[in-house]
Amino acid sequence: MEPRLDFYTANPVAIQAVMGLEKVLSKSTLEKPLTELVRLRASQINGCAYCVDLHTSDARKGGEDDRRLATVSVWHETPFFTDRERAALAWTEAVTLVAETRVPDDVWQAVRAQFSDAELVDLTLLVSTINTWNRLAISFRKLPA
Repeated sequence: MEPRLDFYTANPVAIQAVMGLEKVLSKSTLEKPLTELVRLRASQINGCAYCVDLHTSDARKGGEDDRRLATVSVWHETPFFTDRERAALAWTEAVTLVAETRVPDDVWQAVRAQFSDAELVDLTLLVSTINTWNRLAISFRKLPA
């Protein structure tokens, strides 16, 4: 597979807009390890090799355990994640697959119990932003280095 287009240089203004979302997210009270799990899970669902590689690496640099990283895609069947992480991962899946899931009430109730109102907005913005990056990277065939 060959890269199609360097979207960073093709339209820097558009990329700056997405980076603005990242700037807002960097000030969020969401825990950094949790944000990397969310980014990784959405990237797995979307099949974004570049982003899976990037966020696995970033999570490791942040001290994340290899065993947890290896099982993010099957988090439902493992004991390695907290209730808060489980709620965030379920929310990530539902929001990423919104056309299929319509974000069910049981997922909402679980995430609502774990996150404040502001955190819920930040979590949803995080999921939306990584989905934007995934769509850019997949569409233009950005490859892991």
